[in-house]
Amino acid sequence: MEENMFHKSLFIFAHQLGERGFYPTYKNLVATQWKPYSEQKKAQEKQLKHLLNFSYKNVPYYHKLFNKLKLDPGEIRTLEDLEKLPILNKAIIKENFEDFKPLNLNSMKYYINSTGGSTGNPLHFRLLKYDRFFNGASLYRGWGYAGYELGDKMVFLAGSSLDVGSSSFIVQKAHGITRNLRKLSSYDMSNEDMQQYIKTINSFKPQFIRGYASSLNFFSKYLDNNEIDIITPQAVFTAAEKLIPHMRKNIENVFRCDVFDGYGLNDGGLGAYECQEHNGLHIDTERSILEIVDDEGFQLENGSGRIIATSLHNYAMPFIRYDTGDMGHIVSDDCGCGRGSRLLKEVMGRQQEILQTPEGKFIYGGLFSRIFWEIDGVKEFQIIQKKLNLITIKMVLEENFDENQLDIIRKIIKSKSEQWEIEFLYVDEIERTKAGKYKFILSEL
Repeated sequence: MEENMFHKSLFIFAHQLGERGFYPTYKNLVATQWKPYSEQKKAQEKQLKHLLNFSYKNVPYYHKLFNKLKLDPGEIRTLEDLEKLPILNKAIIKENFEDFKPLNLNSMKYYINSTGGSTGNPLHFRLLKYDRFFNGASLYRGWGYAGYELGDKMVFLAGSSLDVGSSSFIVQKAHGITRNLRKLSSYDMSNEDMQQYIKTINSFKPQFIRGYASSLNFFSKYLDNNEIDIITPQAVFTAAEKLIPHMRKNIENVFRCDVFDGYGLNDGGLGAYECQEHNGLHIDTERSILEIVDDEGFQLENGSGRIIATSLHNYAMPFIRYDTGDMGHIVSDDCGCGRGSRLLKEVMGRQQEILQTPEGKFIYGGLFSRIFWEIDGVKEFQIIQKKLNLITIKMVLEENFDENQLDIIRKIIKSKSEQWEIEFLYVDEIERTKAGKYKFILSEL
């Protein structure tokens, strides 16, 4: 108990050094998660009003936009009123980058961040220092849905998007001590590396493990195939990639605990986290506004569409109705846990994970993951569409793979489009992105 209190105090102290408002913000977030959605929505609309007024007065891009639309910021009073504004995207930001600088930027403390560029289109942006710590407080609350408390032991198995391997040794060491954390790189997963990871985890005995879904799945398979015992944490958190059901099952079986998925974007300020009911991901309301919109940009109360973000606290570079490039499915269901926030039933993946048939239909790439749940002997796979009529399937095979299963794969894919040609490639490995992520669907159209 004393050790836990020491680590919690050190954890809070380290964060307070960076941002004095961190711990009060965290405690407030822990309390507001239980408020009904109607109250959460009112708080969002109040913060949105401040953001819009600031943006109109201080950010040239938005000043010009509101004048062009002949719209007063005060006319946007509700979340539904956001439909009066056009959707923002990376191309618009890049073309008008200088106009996104607030007039009072010199008085702000901020960081320069960038998106991962997994779409081939990375974006540099400013992130207000306060907003970065607000993100941390939101993240820790989200982990709390699985029982996490500040200062609990944790191991990361990931790449640069989760800040693994992106800092100096001294900084990494300091973070490890103050945050009771160990970081393992998903870039290095040879047999020797994984043996070392096993020693680290079993000796450190983390209460929680967090990482890329694909990395944790790969590590779980290694443990299972080699019949290696690993400690059982309270929970495993997945992030930064789509968690496919068979990955969840593999990880849960090996670590003998529940897996909790999460979704977050710093450029849009979004966060959503799974609770113990596993009904979907609870959408944070305090840091941002998340919309699901149809092809015309109109909001959906229920259903699937594009995920649009409005960051409520990033005054260093306001993102208002920003197209994240992700697809999601929102529902208006109440969760049995009692939290009032809306639910993302599923983060379906990026728009680049939607494939197009020669007939003009669009097929969500998750279809292919479901195919491979039923196929034995495939360690990893990647679906690539470079041409409208060609689907290339890369596969890393295990010894028990039966080539007769190719007919099953071909038949299911052909049921979606007879005009699709299917090419199978056997490879030794699937390349990761620069951030170490695994892209199982890749549309290059």
